[in-house]
Amino acid sequence: MAKTIYVLNGPNLNLLGSREPEKYGHATLEDVEKLCIKTGLDHGYATVFRQSNQEGDLIDWIHEAKAQAAAGIIINAGGYSHTSVAIRDALIAAGIPVIEVHITNIHAREEFRHHSHVAAAATASLCGFGIEGYALAIDGLLRLTQKNAT
Repeated sequence: MAKTIYVLNGPNLNLLGSREPEKYGHATLEDVEKLCIKTGLDHGYATVFRQSNQEGDLIDWIHEAKAQAAAGIIINAGGYSHTSVAIRDALIAAGIPVIEVHITNIHAREEFRHHSHVAAAATASLCGFGIEGYALAIDGLLRLTQKNAT
């Protein structure tokens, strides 16, 4: 089994800590990265952590995760979750486990956020747990992959 997890973040997540702290909290993307790396290491996995405001970068990294035989992908595609069929298709084509994460509860927000194209390609989705959702997603991903390996 691969010993690497990809954690991919979409548009505006580079603004964590300063963007709408009443919704997203005060943690920065660097805080999220540290949390993900620590959680992965606690399970014996390396973490590839990336963020881009460009849809094509996210798609290229999804392809890379497949090519590198990653154990899975944790993705917070941000606004692309609700608009990008291309990211959905790339996740399906990757053929590896995917956990969708959102810091806020997207179902308690604006109506357009209630639908996620990413969710259709995901093994599971988490929302509303703040940045702790990333750690929960890594834990869940690795439990699922280990369970399926036995």
